[in-house]
This record gives sequence, structure tokens and C-alpha cells, in this order.
Amino acid sequence: MNPNWEQVLDQFEQVMASGIDEALQVDAMKKLAYLCNCVPEEILNRTIPILANVLDDNDSSNGLSWSVRQAAACCLRRISCHGDGRLETEIGQSGAIHSLLRLLPESDHDFQRVLVRCLWCAVTFGSENRVIVATNGGLEIVVAMLNSCDEDTRNRGSSFGSMVSRERACQAIGLLEVRKRARHRLVELGVIPVLVELFRVGDSTMKLVAGNSLGVISAHVDYIRLVSEAGAIPLYAELLQGPDFIGKEIAEDVFCILAVAEENAISIAEHLVRILREGDDESKAVAADVFCGLSDYKHSIPVVRSSGAIPILVNLLHDGNVEVRERVSGAIAKLSYDEEDRVALADAGAVPLMIEVLHDESEELRDTATEALINFYEDPSLQERISAAIDDLSLQRMEMIRLHASNEQMVRSLRRMFIEQLTWDPDLV
Repeated sequence: MNPNWEQVLDQFEQVMASGIDEALQVDAMKKLAYLCNCVPEEILNRTIPILANVLDDNDSSNGLSWSVRQAAACCLRRISCHGDGRLETEIGQSGAIHSLLRLLPESDHDFQRVLVRCLWCAVTFGSENRVIVATNGGLEIVVAMLNSCDEDTRNRGSSFGSMVSRERACQAIGLLEVRKRARHRLVELGVIPVLVELFRVGDSTMKLVAGNSLGVISAHVDYIRLVSEAGAIPLYAELLQGPDFIGKEIAEDVFCILAVAEENAISIAEHLVRILREGDDESKAVAADVFCGLSDYKHSIPVVRSSGAIPILVNLLHDGNVEVRERVSGAIAKLSYDEEDRVALADAGAVPLMIEVLHDESEELRDTATEALINFYEDPSLQERISAAIDDLSLQRMEMIRLHASNEQMVRSLRRMFIEQLTWDPDLV
């Protein structure tokens, strides 16, 4: 499948400019985030001003909801991880970082976490963006966030995971404060094996600190292999399986960074397959998320397939709890964009299970199942496998398009780009 990306961009611009339905805008940005690894860099570059404008909307009388801004921040975060540096520069020049810094003190919980992770990626992959943050009061904002709670609140926050955004803020501070020359000198002095040793033998708190610090170092491409060669990957696998929610988040992020190197992706996939087989439900859910992240790298797509993960993911669609099934369904939807993965998924029995999921109570499950099934259907070699269900899918598609579109032009634009994200009513299938 070779989409007309100019046409897709035009459809995206229409929906984002229409202001008719915020749900459609969120769906559009979710779709863009999913497809970042497939979309040409030039097209991604042209979406940045649109997303930055969403973050900058500060009209109290007709302002966008937090969910729309959160989707825009998620999208920018994914875009910042792609390309050769030009996209990160464009994000900085678009004014998005100013908006992120302005929104941080006003946000809370999940939205704050998304904003900090977006900021973290922007300063990790774009050195000019660190200057923008530092010269626009970014350090003061982040430090104020860290100092805004007492010790008791910090302890309770760590227990329930609401400190995740502050952990990411600490990483952002580290990236901003450590100059390239000093960072290189620290690595020369042997900081990586020291941190790995602390990661291995330390108590639970030390493991989090050491793992987080290694993650900051590994965010620089020159040190990715040094971190993995020091033995960090098995330790992050243990952290992912541990009881601490922050630890799982750190392990997930660092795995996605270390997987930039193909040999690391192979090792990581082996650990994830073991976790999918033996881990608890929370660990399986995070492992599925990491597999979803690995599929962003072209070199990792065959790695996921050869690791044996696909049959296990398919089995978890009916064996796991709701959270596991949602994460697994998302990973399968992401993998379904690759032709060979579609065949492997179909051979593992994914098609009938995904059709069954269309009746599930979870909206997220229905959305990702629909996304995957549309990809299967648009593959000529696999159409026959879902021919028995395609009439129902077509009817449902037309019904939801009718509900979400107010005119014929909008119908034509939505048919191709947003059908995977439309809300399904299982009673109609």
C-alpha cells in the first residue's frame, strides 16, 4: 500500500481546521502518531505547525479541551523521535516548546506526564531545543514542579505512579545541565559500569535512580552500545517485571531507546517474549507496549517476527485481562502495517480473534481491532481470510462515517484516513 501522502495531509488539515468534532481531531492525531514510522519526513514536518497551534490555543472562550492538546503533545513526542534532527529543530522553531512550558504548571496527572515526556524527547534529540528551554524559564518551571510537594506526598506519589512525570522532569534537567564535554568525560571516567553495578546490587530506590540515570546516558546515540555492553538490558528486564510502576515506565522508555541498535533489539525481544510467557499481567501489558514501540524501527520489524512474539501476542488476545488485551491489540494493530507481519498474524489466528474483539465492551479494543482488520482487508493476499465478515465491517464503516460526517466532502476524506479510529457499536456487527 502506497498512500497519497499529500492527500492524507490535506485530509488531516481539513479535520484539524474544521473544529466541528474534537473526537475526530483526537482520532486524526492518534492515527498520525501510529503512522509516524511510515509517513515521509517532509509530510511530518508540515504537520508540526498544526500540532504546535493546537498546543498554543489559549482562547478561554473557545479553547480546545485538554484531551485534544494531550493528543497533540503525544503526536509531537512521536515525531521528535524520527528523522535526522530536522524535525526536532522544526518543533523548537514552531513555538511548541513555549506552549509545553506554559501548560506544565497548569496540567496534572496524565496530561502533565505526556507534556514532560514530550519535552524530554524534544531536548533529547534536539540540542537547540535545550537552549530554548533553558532561556525561557524551563529550568525554573521543572524545579518548581519537583519542589511543589513535601516528602510525604512524594512517597505516596511514588507508590501510585503520579510521580512519573516528575521522574521524567529529572531526566530533562539532567539533559539540560550536563554539557556534552562533561558528559563525555564522565563516560571516559567509567560512569556507565558504576551505574550498572548500582543497578544490579542496589535496593529498590537505587535501582530506579541508576536505571533512570543510565537511561539519560543511553539517550545519546554514542553511548547506546556502551550501556548495553555493560549488561544493562537484563537489568531493565528485571525492572520491567518488578512491582514499581515507575520502574516499569523507565524500563519501557529505555528499551525503546536501546533498540535503536539492531543487536539490542534482538536481545530486548528475547526478554520480552519471556515476560509475555511468564510475567504477571502488568508486566505483560508493558512488554506488549514495548513491542509496539519496537515496530517504529524498520530494523526491528523482522526482529519482532523472528522472536516468536506474534503467536504469544495473539494468544493473549483471549487469555489476558482487559489491560493486557488492550495493549496487545494495540501492538497487533501496529504490526499489521507490515506485509510480512500481517501474514504471520493471520497464520497465528489473529483475524477471527480480532473480529471477535469488535464485540468487546472496551472502546480501545474495538478501535485497534478495527484498525488491524482494515489493514488485513486492504491486503489483496489476505482478503479471502476475512471475506465472511467484510460485509458487516463495510456496513459498520458506512454507518459510523454517516454519524461523524456532516457533508459528502467530509465523508470522502474520512473514509480513507480515519475509519480505523471510529467508535464501533458491537450491537450493529
